[in-house]
Amino acid sequence: MQPSKTPAPGWVGGFSASNPKFSYPDPDLSPLPMLDNMANVPLLQRQLDVLWPEFSWETVIGDPSSRCYQMFAPDISRAGYDDAGRIFSIICPQQGTYSPTIGDLNIEVTVTGQRGWVNETASDLDYDLVAADMTVTGKIWFGPSARDKRLYQWLEAYFRAENLPFPADKANAIQVTLHHVGDPEQPIISVRSGINDGFPNPDFARHEAEAWAVANVAVQIGPIMSRRHPLVDDFNALVMRIFNLGSGNLLQPTNVLTWNVWLDAPTLVDQAEWKAHAEKWRHSIDTGHGSPDGPGTPPRYFDGTPFNALEAVVEGEGEAIEAFLKKHHLWP
Repeated sequence: MQPSKTPAPGWVGGFSASNPKFSYPDPDLSPLPMLDNMANVPLLQRQLDVLWPEFSWETVIGDPSSRCYQMFAPDISRAGYDDAGRIFSIICPQQGTYSPTIGDLNIEVTVTGQRGWVNETASDLDYDLVAADMTVTGKIWFGPSARDKRLYQWLEAYFRAENLPFPADKANAIQVTLHHVGDPEQPIISVRSGINDGFPNPDFARHEAEAWAVANVAVQIGPIMSRRHPLVDDFNALVMRIFNLGSGNLLQPTNVLTWNVWLDAPTLVDQAEWKAHAEKWRHSIDTGHGSPDGPGTPPRYFDGTPFNALEAVVEGEGEAIEAFLKKHHLWP
């Protein structure tokens, strides 16, 4: 997809000004109901595409020098809205990491509810372009290369024989709670205009020259949702530990995950394509083809040094797997 700074024709606007509470500098969207994310696709007319989803997190919580930056795959994330600017659907990103022992793992930030507005004629596109709220869940499941791993094959067969849920696909994914930064009791997180300036953003993670505008999101990582079975919960915790070893603690509890979403100019929605977009992306990653819209970037520190966790993964996940097998008397 070629970036553009010219919005598609047809903009009407007005919804962002329909309630004085919606206004910046501190938009209050509580007068709006949280809508089911895919229930109103027939109302979508326009969209903002995230061509550069730039994520950032501390690989060691509390150590600013450990902060990593990574662009996830382009054009998976979108906000869809009508001609007046009311948001009715948001698609969030997917990503993956690799374990030498059990193969690849997929992660998706799944939007469960949303509300908000877009104002395409904002006087400052980095200030009052968009305001949205979301409720989201992190989901993790095994990718295609895992099926070639002996340990995966044995564990998946054991779980199936015992009629226990196994994260072989998104339908049975491990679910991680995500909440408002600093408030575990508040599941609503905010999307607001502008770049997150709570930490330094390196030049390679900025796209002023190409992007039409930018917005930002921040979530804090909560606990894994229990499946109410000790073995399953311990296994899911094991998978999460392995995922965090490989990703630099991307989803470590209490860590804060932020992303600056650098946007293309608004385009018109093809509703059939919108419904198929996430499924197309998911099918691509589940069959080992990666992103259909091109790859993201590897994680890097501020100075551009690559983050490499391979040695820590090999040593750490071996110890964790052995401890899990011993605890539950499981030996493949």
